Amino acid sequence: MSTTDRRALIVDAAIELIATQGIRALTHRRIDAALGLPAGSASYYFRTKRALIEAIVDRITARSRADFSAAQLAPAEPLDPDTTARGIASWLDRLLDARRNHLIARHTLILELLSDPDLHARLARSLFSTERARELFHAMGCVDPSTTAADFVALIEGAVFDRFAGSRADLAPGTPESVRQLSTMLGVFLRGVSP
Repeated sequence: MSTTDRRALIVDAAIELIATQGIRALTHRRIDAALGLPAGSASYYFRTKRALIEAIVDRITARSRADFSAAQLAPAEPLDPDTTARGIASWLDRLLDARRNHLIARHTLILELLSDPDLHARLARSLFSTERARELFHAMGCVDPSTTAADFVALIEGAVFDRFAGSRADLAPGTPESVRQLSTMLGVFLRGVSP
């Protein structure tokens, strides 16, 4: 196994540990145990806990950008709020289904990193693109695309948190009901800001 593969395996195990056992479970020793690696393996690749957390931030960010690019979420022409809402809702539903542990680890670390401005800011921007949202609202002809984009990202962040840790955590992703719930909520927002 190459060094790159071993590092990725360690980072993925760290994300899994945070998502399933909490931030206190994130130790080099527990990662070694979870992967069946010799003692000291994780610390060989990531000397400090901060280095490991930085690698987690990089992994979540890279995966989010790759997923977003693969989803090809270009708004339909002409821009229709309901069609756009369904497209974004379908993407969010896939995110909630396929990357649940990334989402949980990300939210856990966002709170943990409040005192680390650099990593906190990188992680806070790791999942959703305010710039892409601004492009959408500019194309829709919104009066203030920047503020509308920030509000929309906040709505999406809250919806995602609600779906894995809030009152709708029992609504399983990967179902028509899941997509419908997200689409309805996003559609209300998009219709409300449409000129």
